[in-house]
Amino acid sequence: MTTIRAYQVILLLIVALVLSTSLSIVQGLTFGEAPGFAVGTTGGGDATPDHPKTLEELIELLGDDQPRVVVLDKEFSFLGSEGNTTETGCRPKSNTACLAKNNGFKGQDVILFPGDTTLTHTGGCDQQVKVEITYDNANKQMMSVGSNKTLRGVGKKGVLKGKGLKLEGDNIIIQNIHITELNPQYIWGGDAFFMGGIDKRALKKIWIDHVKVSRVGRQMFVSGFDGVESITISNSDFDGRTDWSSSCDGRHYWGFILDGTTTRVSFLQNYVHSTSGRSPKIIGASSPNANVVAHIANNYWSDNSGHSFEPGKNAFVLAEGNFFEGTLQPMEADAEKASISVADDCSAALGRSCPGNTVEKSGKFESVNGARALETVKKYKEITGYKPGEATQLSESADNFGVGTLGDSPSQGEVNQTDGSQSEANTKQEDPAPGTSTTGSQNVEMLINGSTGADAPNLNGQESAADGSSGKQGSNGETPSPANQGSNEGDSTQQTDGQGSVPQDSGPPETLPQKPKCTKISRRA
Repeated sequence: MTTIRAYQVILLLIVALVLSTSLSIVQGLTFGEAPGFAVGTTGGGDATPDHPKTLEELIELLGDDQPRVVVLDKEFSFLGSEGNTTETGCRPKSNTACLAKNNGFKGQDVILFPGDTTLTHTGGCDQQVKVEITYDNANKQMMSVGSNKTLRGVGKKGVLKGKGLKLEGDNIIIQNIHITELNPQYIWGGDAFFMGGIDKRALKKIWIDHVKVSRVGRQMFVSGFDGVESITISNSDFDGRTDWSSSCDGRHYWGFILDGTTTRVSFLQNYVHSTSGRSPKIIGASSPNANVVAHIANNYWSDNSGHSFEPGKNAFVLAEGNFFEGTLQPMEADAEKASISVADDCSAALGRSCPGNTVEKSGKFESVNGARALETVKKYKEITGYKPGEATQLSESADNFGVGTLGDSPSQGEVNQTDGSQSEANTKQEDPAPGTSTTGSQNVEMLINGSTGADAPNLNGQESAADGSSGKQGSNGETPSPANQGSNEGDSTQQTDGQGSVPQDSGPPETLPQKPKCTKISRRA
C-alpha cells in the first residue's frame, strides 16, 4: 500500500509539473499589448499553441479559418521547395549603369509579369533589354495568413527563409520572426509582408512586432488596394544590406509602400537601415478617394544613401521623435507645393507636446503642408492619445528592435486608450481636406516636427531618387482595364506581379546623389 501511495504521489507531482510547464509556455506567449492603431488586437488569443514541423503543416495552420497560436521553434526554409523557373527577364537601366560602373556592387534585373512578352507592362522594366533569369518559385508565392492568428518565433529560431506573408484576415499578430531570402537579386523577387484588404474592404487589427526583414527582392512591407484600417508596426528591424541593389551600392531601394483606399498605420520604434529609397513611401493612390493616415514616431534611420520618407497624394502623416543618422535625404517631396508647420502648431492641434525629430550627418527633415496633415490626424485618438518619447539613437540590441527578445510593452511610447474600438468618426472614410485634390498632381500632406541637429547638407537641386515611371498589370496577373492604368503622375496603384505587390514607380535613377559620410552606429541606449 505504501508503494502504491508513493507511486500516486510521484504521478501527481509529474502531472503538476507538466501542467505548470504548459501554463508557463502559454503565459510566455503573451507579450504585451499593441499600441497605436492596432490596439485591442488579440490574434489567436488563448488557443492551444501549435508547433508545426513541416512546411505543409505551417501553410495549413496559418491559412485555415480557426483561431490559432502558431509557434516557430526552428527555421522553415522554402528554398527550392516549389522548384525554380528559368525564363526571359528584363535588364533595367539601373542595372545596365551598375554593370558599367564596375564598382564592386551588383544591381537587380526584373522578373516580368505574366504575359509581358514586349517588356512594356512590368514595373521596373524601363528598357527593352532581355536577359535570362532563374528564380525560386517559392519566394514569389506568399503564404496566406487568415483571421485570428498569432504567429510567434521562439528566441531567434523563428525564421521564414524564402517565403513572405500575405495577410488575408482580421485580428492578426506577427511577432518575433525573421523573413529573409526572397530572390534578392530580382525586382519582383518577393515581398515580406503584403496586405490588400479582403472582401472589398480594409483589413482590421494587425500587429507586426519585433520582426526582422532582410534580403528581399521587392518590398519589405506593402499595403494597397482596399488597405488596412488598423495596423501597428513596432520594434522591428528592417535591414537593407544586400548583394544586389537597384541603387548599385549594397543598399535595398524597395522598402515600404503604405497605400490603400482606407489605411491607418502606426509605425513605432523601428530600426530602418542600409536602404536607398521608399523608407517609407506613403501615398493614397489605390483609388481616387484613397485616404492614408500614418503616425510615425520614435524610429531610428541609419545608413540610408537615398531618400527615406516619400509622402504622396491623399496621405496624412505625423512624424515625431524620430532619429536620423547618415541619411542623405530624410524626405523626398514636391517642394513647390509644400507648406511647413512647426512643432508649436502640432502641440496646439493635438493637445499634447510633440517631440522633434533629430538629424545627424543627414539632410533636412521639414514639414510639408503640415497644417492640412494636422486637420486629419487630430481626429484619431490612437495618435492624440499616444505619448511619444524624445528622439533617441537606439543601440543595436534585440531589447530595442528585431528578433530574440520580447518585452512586455514598448520601451518609449505609451498609448492612452481604453479599448481597441474606434469612434464612428474614426472609422468612416474622411472627406479630403479643403483644397486637397484627389487626382492629378501630387498633393503632399505631412507634418514633420522640429528637426534638429548638425551636419545637414543642403540637398536643393540634387537628383531625385525615383523616376516616376511605371508599368501596368492587374491583380492576380490579370491585364487591367484602362481605368486601372494608374494616375497621371506615374502611380500604377492596381499593378501587381500576380502575387499582390503594388509598385508606385520603376525605382531609382541610373545614378544617385553622393551620400554623406556615415559614422559607426553608437551604442547609446
